[in-house]
Amino acid sequence: MASRRRHFRSLADINITSLVDVTLTLLIIFMLTAPYIQGGVEVNLPEAETRTQIVREGPVISVTDNRQVYFMEQPVEIADLPALMQPYADRRDSIPVYLRCGEEVPYGMVVRVMAALEREGFLNLSLVADPPGGSPEP
Repeated sequence: MASRRRHFRSLADINITSLVDVTLTLLIIFMLTAPYIQGGVEVNLPEAETRTQIVREGPVISVTDNRQVYFMEQPVEIADLPALMQPYADRRDSIPVYLRCGEEVPYGMVVRVMAALEREGFLNLSLVADPPGGSPEP
């Protein structure tokens, strides 16, 4: 009796259906959570027509309508701002400092924050506003 050898070919195709399913699921999860991940202090910015400018990275100071001051996203006192700005001291002439103030923040509060920054030599201050009738800032 002659022995027959069966030759098995190996299957070289990779089943990527599961990989595509997982990838699409992760994509949907990231798309849904991205708006929540965008940090920042919630400030009711006033609308104003301003010139379009290329935005450079710099520290952000926010003042909410209830007069709470935030450096980046950390609540602080105005007196603490000079110490928090020390890491930027070597670039104080060129680095922009963004000041986000709510629409209902009194002018005197805005001036106190600006004065604290200017005393430390940070003169490149930019006030942030929403475009008229437009979408809020990114």
